[in-house]
Amino acid sequence: MATNKRTLFLKRRMRNRNKLRKVAAGRPRLSVHRSSKNISVQLIDDVNGVTLASASSLEKDLGVVGKNNVEASAKVGAAIAERAQKAGVDVCYFDRGGFLFHGKVKALADAAREGGLKF
Repeated sequence: MATNKRTLFLKRRMRNRNKLRKVAAGRPRLSVHRSSKNISVQLIDDVNGVTLASASSLEKDLGVVGKNNVEASAKVGAAIAERAQKAGVDVCYFDRGGFLFHGKVKALADAAREGGLKF
């Protein structure tokens, strides 16, 4: 059974999202995307199909442009927590997609939790 990395990633992403949808109970989704150069996160309301808040390492005001490390992820996590509070969201569920909960993704989640988001 020869499968490539992309197919395994897509299967892992769908398995994770389908499990989360069962327990979502109308809460917004904190969706993470990690590339080789950047990390971004969105707070999405799936019921209405709108993005409530977003943060990315591409934003100049965060001071991490061109960096993709654990420190940059932590700053992005703190920024999304602050913006979620402004949007009136304090409870959400964490959608890591097909990415493993380790390193940069874990640093982002920990910083968002310290900023006041509950998931």
